[in-house]
Amino acid sequence: MGGNKERARERREQRLQEISLLRTIPYSDHQRWWSKETIAVVTGSNRGIGFEIARQLAAHGLTVVLTSRDECVGQEATRVLREGGLDVAFHQLDVLDPSSIQLFVDWIRQTYEGIHVLVNNAGVNFNVGSDNSVESAHMVVATNYYGTKNMIKAMIPLMRPSAAGARIVNRIEDLNLRRKLGDLDTLTEELIDRTVATFLQQVDDGTWTSGGWPQTFTDYSVSKLAVNAYTRLMAKILSDRPEGEKIYVNCYCPGWVKTAMTGWAGNISVEDGADTGVWLALLPDQAVTGKFFAERREICLAVRRDDRALASIILWWAHEKLGISVKG
Repeated sequence: MGGNKERARERREQRLQEISLLRTIPYSDHQRWWSKETIAVVTGSNRGIGFEIARQLAAHGLTVVLTSRDECVGQEATRVLREGGLDVAFHQLDVLDPSSIQLFVDWIRQTYEGIHVLVNNAGVNFNVGSDNSVESAHMVVATNYYGTKNMIKAMIPLMRPSAAGARIVNRIEDLNLRRKLGDLDTLTEELIDRTVATFLQQVDDGTWTSGGWPQTFTDYSVSKLAVNAYTRLMAKILSDRPEGEKIYVNCYCPGWVKTAMTGWAGNISVEDGADTGVWLALLPDQAVTGKFFAERREICLAVRRDDRALASIILWWAHEKLGISVKG
């Protein structure tokens, strides 16, 4: 067992080295569908992975809108990036507050008329290490799931038409899929909301431990499972848009990154953690949508419908232990 863990660690380190190298290779002219006029919004980008995503996107030549709940903190983060010669603007945004979202929408419309890229990075997690309290479950779900969903709905009307298509990138951290959220043919927004509501109800009445929910970082995992399902649902809905008005939506896992959210206990640098989100936002291949990525690779598992429960376990194991994509 120890040998397997060591080999898995070596494979992960090798992959991260490859990603670091890829990040140094500039995009060629025919790959660059964006310019300084390309507007990218990154939520929760005053620190950590969000800050690094904003920095990397701006370094690639996009105009980035950095957002933060705390205006002073956001202004300071923006100042740091601007001093580095990057084109970054700031606007206060609280994804929990409908009025804040509306003010942001109005400002974007007035300032830029629209956007091309939305990276939903804003999120909270109150469990660190081996802790698994659900005391803050309502706040976690409201921020991570409903906040992301509300931002997507608010920004879609502002997505600018283009041949390359607009991009939405959602950040998640959990790879397991609950069986009833695994079938895209029957998946609906109401079903996702009902699943989340069931979890919160079980938290309130103290029965969540027997509900079959993820056993680690439970509230955080449930919120991100919901984001994963909503990402796939939106990709299906948005696929009907005509050419020139396409919106491609995907999600990614940054890994266990050394940030305040992990108590600085992660094993991946913030630069590597942000990389896949930036890569997805700039992906030249416009046809990619409704997918889930980690370390610049799609995490996918083809299974029979009645094997989804087993598949979710295999999928988690393959990624966490081997760092590979599995198809069957």
